[in-house]
Amino acid sequence: MKAKLTLHKDFSIGTLDKRVYGSFIEHLGRAVYTGIYEPGHPEADEAGFRKDVIRLVRELNVPIVRYPGGNFVSGYNWEDGVGPLEWRPTRMELAWATLEPNKIGVNEFVDWAKKAGTEVMMAVNLGTRGPDAARNLVEYCNFPKGTQWSDLRRSHGYENPHGIKLWCLGNEMDGQWQICHRTADEYGRAALEAAKLMKWTDPSIELTACGSSGSAMPTFGTWETTVLEHTYEYIDYVSLHTYYGNRDNDTPSFLARNLEMDSFIKTIAGVCDLVKARKRSKKTVNLSFDEWNVWFHSNNAKVEKWTVAPPLLEDIYTMEDALLVGCMLITLLKNADRVKVACLAQLVNVIAPIMTDAGGGAWRQTIFYPFAQMSKYGHGAVLRGEIACDCYDTNDIDGVPYLESVAVRGEQGLTIFAVNRNLSEALALETELAGFDTKNCRFIEHTAMRHDNLKATNSVKAELVRPAAQIAGKLDGATLELALPPASWNVIRLGL
Repeated sequence: MKAKLTLHKDFSIGTLDKRVYGSFIEHLGRAVYTGIYEPGHPEADEAGFRKDVIRLVRELNVPIVRYPGGNFVSGYNWEDGVGPLEWRPTRMELAWATLEPNKIGVNEFVDWAKKAGTEVMMAVNLGTRGPDAARNLVEYCNFPKGTQWSDLRRSHGYENPHGIKLWCLGNEMDGQWQICHRTADEYGRAALEAAKLMKWTDPSIELTACGSSGSAMPTFGTWETTVLEHTYEYIDYVSLHTYYGNRDNDTPSFLARNLEMDSFIKTIAGVCDLVKARKRSKKTVNLSFDEWNVWFHSNNAKVEKWTVAPPLLEDIYTMEDALLVGCMLITLLKNADRVKVACLAQLVNVIAPIMTDAGGGAWRQTIFYPFAQMSKYGHGAVLRGEIACDCYDTNDIDGVPYLESVAVRGEQGLTIFAVNRNLSEALALETELAGFDTKNCRFIEHTAMRHDNLKATNSVKAELVRPAAQIAGKLDGATLELALPPASWNVIRLGL
């Protein structure tokens, strides 16, 4: 099977915002306790943070991490997680039916983020609480000194403000499962007032309003329109969330789900522009895709309620899961003109690229590698490529191209990311490089990740699924030729 990709140096979608490679830590399952934090572990530092996990997060090259939720945040009192540990209460955590000991809170998470080489995207509780608690948290985190909440932070040992710039106005408030679920008008009003107070407290911050929890929500589209009618001039982003699974074991359909993600993005961008036109605004609201991943393996798992850090949502990812994650990453890049923030949900143990054993080792799941490679090499101008290849149909999506690909031109040269959706045949890829100085272009490497068993997984004992070097491609003038193995994730790098 053959495919052709045409790239022009000057035809770009936009410059990528590095925050597209964000992730997410929620007080859920073992994400925090025995995930990033485990005092007494052989790899624990003086603060109890696992250094082996920190090394893997740094390898993943995550620039921002959303915290502390998620559904958790809609019942969270941020004051419970600051100050001396002996004063902190243990709470019933209603979103996930667990106990929250509050050993990790705002300050500790900021400390961890610095060690992990990342920044914090902070969420505020617009479920059980509202604008007043939100503005107090901004003051606690970001105001220098001389006020009640900034001086409380200083009394907790943090003389300098944290300077958190990106904030979420609640989480999935359109969902009936959410603590204190609201209608679009109710949420829009609360988000507007919170946004006003938060930006009056610190005008430098950026705010994300809750969009639909998924494109299948009954209120999809109308929710965003109503919320934006209230909040448009005070926010910077609207959120999108989506997860996909392969419950029917229909791999061709599963690997096409990122096309639904693309439609989701374009629809909400259109809603934002509709409200912009209605308001005759000069401002453009962009998108924060701050929850996305494959999630289905753990849906039926049963655990004991009202315990601390039970093993919730611990999906073990396969080779085919990594292929869809690669396709979803490509979709985010193809929408770089509107998607400025994105968060792989989540980061450690809970539907995550990094897994740990309590008291034991940490390892990379299959989905770790597409993310790590793209976050390392995918920076710069995202090129508007043209793909010509055969397609296939699924039960609900027609014309799925066997090749999914995007290219990025940056300081490191030209990098092409590609997934071959054909499960049985290699794809002979011909890439035309238009407008490039091909005399000084050189082939650097082609790595591919594949496995004969699409259900293959990694474990603490062995990483069976990981990228491997391929035979060098043939670069002849402006034409690059190489082969993409069946059912594979590929990274092709050229020096310019």
